[in-house]
Amino acid sequence: MSAEAADREAATSSRPCTPPQTSWFEFLLEEALLETHLKKPCPDPPPVQLIVQFLEQASKPSVNEQNQVQPPPDNKRNRILKLLALKVAAHLKWDLDVLDKSLSVPVLNMLLNELLCISKVPPGTKHVDVDLSSLPPTTAMAILLYNRWAIRTIVQSSFPVKQVKPGPPQLSVMNQIQQEKELTENILKVLKEQAADSILVLEAALKLNKDLYVHTIRTLDLLAMEPGMVNGETESSTAGLKISTEEMQCQVCYDLGAVYFQQGSTNAVVYENAKEKFFRTKELISKIGSSSLHCTIDEKRLAGYCQACGVLTSSSNSTSQQSTPYSQIHCCMRCGNYQELVKIFLEDNITRSLPVQFRQSVLRELFQKAQQGNDAVDEICFRICTCNTVCDVMQGRAIGIQFNQLFLKPNKEKIDFLLEVCSRSINLEHASESLKRKMAAFLKNMCLSLEDLQLVFMISSHELFITLLKDDERKLLIDQMRKRSPRINLCTKPVTSFYDIPALSEKLRILNIQSINKIGFRGIYVFCHVEQLVCFYLHLNPV
Repeated sequence: MSAEAADREAATSSRPCTPPQTSWFEFLLEEALLETHLKKPCPDPPPVQLIVQFLEQASKPSVNEQNQVQPPPDNKRNRILKLLALKVAAHLKWDLDVLDKSLSVPVLNMLLNELLCISKVPPGTKHVDVDLSSLPPTTAMAILLYNRWAIRTIVQSSFPVKQVKPGPPQLSVMNQIQQEKELTENILKVLKEQAADSILVLEAALKLNKDLYVHTIRTLDLLAMEPGMVNGETESSTAGLKISTEEMQCQVCYDLGAVYFQQGSTNAVVYENAKEKFFRTKELISKIGSSSLHCTIDEKRLAGYCQACGVLTSSSNSTSQQSTPYSQIHCCMRCGNYQELVKIFLEDNITRSLPVQFRQSVLRELFQKAQQGNDAVDEICFRICTCNTVCDVMQGRAIGIQFNQLFLKPNKEKIDFLLEVCSRSINLEHASESLKRKMAAFLKNMCLSLEDLQLVFMISSHELFITLLKDDERKLLIDQMRKRSPRINLCTKPVTSFYDIPALSEKLRILNIQSINKIGFRGIYVFCHVEQLVCFYLHLNPV
């Protein structure tokens, strides 16, 4: 072997290779492998994928000698696979947020039904008829986990889902997707039929005054032993991971609040129940603090729910609730008080307390009303859109297409309102240089985008425009206007009086009626003195 070949072989053999992924059946062969695997920093396959693999293998149907498809057998292999799936979920501390995001509805349904089964809840038992206080702590917790998941799944199914763009058609894949879709729909149908019972179970859980326990890998191993070897440890009050009363109630209140909020779309009275549960959740979170390892609540989403409930349940006599801009906007939209709505948006352009998404959602709702034939809303759409656009400009966001569409046919009233919004949205005494430059650039671009010289003069003669643009910027703007309109010669000779323009009558005679109608009286004045853009130039370069 040459030296070059030897070096090449040595380099190849010294490269680190990716360790092979652990196969599902290896966990059947070695009992201690699962815990070792789950303790790795980045186990491959990850825990949720293991749950899918274990349950998929345990639920595979069998084929008998007559080639007839039979349900999966209840043998030792399948029981161990199901137990392994439960152990992985126990390692994840039965966090429904993690499990919901990673597992499909059919897989999670199978997993939680296995938890009920191993927790000694007989199949077909109506949970609403069971007294939770009389059950072993781990059994009661298994029932709560199932019913919490049930109403969470119902709520989640009511949200719109973006359709995934399908790839190349493959018959086997399409059949599998269709089967999973049908199975999911059947499970959702059952969950919705049992929704009232699930809500009653969770409401009853709020009355419990004892700590509960959720299964760990150790207690699941104990349950898998022969009955005579357990010694009642799994029935005791100290078996498993402890879930304090406050943690349990916090999670249950949040899930109940979510389902009540969803039901409020058809029955507004239920929003009161949702509000009560969400505010109770906030109290419990502050009480628990950051010490909880099991209770995880999306606090940003909770804050949104609380804000929405505060608006939807506000009464006309409650000044404390009406003081929030959200409550005021909701009332204005409901009562059709659009002038007050515009006033709120104008004020918020200074405070900027409303999220941009909320401002956009209000505008979308107004556009929908306008499309339904409410002509009175057209002008309000423009005004709210203008407020939003100026707010976007000051915060450095791009101007939306809606504003450009509404400004396809600008007029004096629109320019007046635009200038009013700009003036009221910036405090020149306290505004930063960056903010001033953004506003100046916006006004300058507005001038360049307008064809009607009267409207250009309205903007250029406004006090805000004069304050924000420097002399050299104004001269540059004149040059840009000249390039855009080569017919207009912007010379530096000012004209002090309209009546001093020579040969005015001759110029007017040349103009035809169509031109007069198009450009208006001020336009005639500018047109007649072709050598100067009188109004525009006099203002930028006063004598």
